Amino acid sequence: MSRRRQTIARRLLEAQHNAAMLTTFNEIDMGAVTSLRQRHKERFQEHYGIRLGFLSFFVKAVIGSLKTFPLLNAEIQGEEIVVKHYYDLGIAVSTEQGLVVPVLRDADRKTFAQIEQG
Repeated sequence: MSRRRQTIARRLLEAQHNAAMLTTFNEIDMGAVTSLRQRHKERFQEHYGIRLGFLSFFVKAVIGSLKTFPLLNAEIQGEEIVVKHYYDLGIAVSTEQGLVVPVLRDADRKTFAQIEQG
């Protein structure tokens, strides 16, 4: 196994031991986001030199939710619940070498362009 695959496997195993694992599916109407993106994507690309995707909209929505429900941005340390006051988001990306989860540090401080750049 490559080093990257070994690291991925080790971290996935650590996550299984340290986090509640669940999957949920929600359907939402993306019409307003799609329309907004369509109206601004050409100007965005001309100005920043990158495409305006859906990821930045998703990241901003997640941060808004975490700020509204701060216990979702918490962890258990021993018998204490520790609420985090920063927003580092891990976003799974499929690559030829396998699944990678880069962390977008201080995502709440990033602009749409910074999020799209990674």
